[in-house]
Amino acid sequence: MKKFGLLWGIFFLVILGISACETTPPQPVVWSAAEPEKALAQDIPETLPTPRLEQRPIPTPTPMPLSELPEHPDNINPLTGLPVSDVSRLERRPVMVKISNYPRAGRPHMGLSHADLVFEYYIGLGFNRFLAVFLGDDAALAGPVRSGRLVDAQLAEMYQGILFYGNADDRTDEVLVQELGPRALAERDIPSPPKYRIEAEIPETTLFVNTRELSEYYTNSGRGSNERRDLRGMIFSDQIHPVNEKADFLAVQFSRQARGEWRYNPETGLYERWIEAGSSEETIPMIRLVDRENNKQIAFANVILLFATYTEYAPTLHDIALFDQNSGKRAIFFRDGVRIEGTWVTASNGRPIQFFNSYGLPMHLKPGNSWIVLVGETSIFRNLAPGQWELRFDIP
Repeated sequence: MKKFGLLWGIFFLVILGISACETTPPQPVVWSAAEPEKALAQDIPETLPTPRLEQRPIPTPTPMPLSELPEHPDNINPLTGLPVSDVSRLERRPVMVKISNYPRAGRPHMGLSHADLVFEYYIGLGFNRFLAVFLGDDAALAGPVRSGRLVDAQLAEMYQGILFYGNADDRTDEVLVQELGPRALAERDIPSPPKYRIEAEIPETTLFVNTRELSEYYTNSGRGSNERRDLRGMIFSDQIHPVNEKADFLAVQFSRQARGEWRYNPETGLYERWIEAGSSEETIPMIRLVDRENNKQIAFANVILLFATYTEYAPTLHDIALFDQNSGKRAIFFRDGVRIEGTWVTASNGRPIQFFNSYGLPMHLKPGNSWIVLVGETSIFRNLAPGQWELRFDIP
């Protein structure tokens, strides 16, 4: 990691030089056209009420050593807390795939409904991108696959996964290879299968991958070990933290052209994803986000906002500080129709993120899949109406 820091010091100098649920969602507030890539405090009307959840200080959590983390039975997926139908899937590294969210012509995506975890984050110029993590299940096709980003090196190291991405600029590619070694699988180096090209009008939306075939390719290529990893760190139970507040709607808006909404379905106990279908000066129309493979709406058991430090080297070159975060940074958890304040930490660079509730104790997530949004520390989180919340993304 010393080399990693030195390398970025050099880069920085170089860059300096050159619904099933019937909840009625609130009408999104349209951002200023002057800065479409950022949420600005003055864009939020003063009439919005402040959150009613008690904002008391949250105790600093203590990262849990491996010796204190509960052991999972062999058939329990450590990323969901659920049993798997095929135990052999757990006898490998997670498969992590970069999935594009833009251009919109690449939607609906494929494979997201099979992911145990999805990380969502800002990539610049008002856009976001996904990193899907597959362990307990596989996608026959996941994509469309796009380029890697710097934070992918940290995430793939923390979850000990193999990372498939549609190439990257030279600076980012060097960091990915330096951190992950042979586990950094750029599209240019992978045969077909396991990668596939599907005809589309826009070339950027044609690349997909079979996650099971990619895992087998990695094993057979002799690139490195592909055995079961110790991925303990997430705690799952049906127990809901007592300090909570109703939350049946959450919107995350990166810019006028990038908005996602989660609407809680009490019948399934899941948050269902909606996504913008375009935008105008007056409105941002939203539609259900489905998986192209099965036409099912994307739905997750947990939606988690992690506040983190973004470093912008260039308009489309950012890093997000996830390594060495052991003092506790803000997290907001959504499960079972409520929101819970808490914190997140990284116990070490080679272990999954750990989550804590407002008592400073391990956060109990709902058994199932989790969608995790990495948001800038200056992002604005507000209560729009009872049970309805919105986050406006911002970085300094």
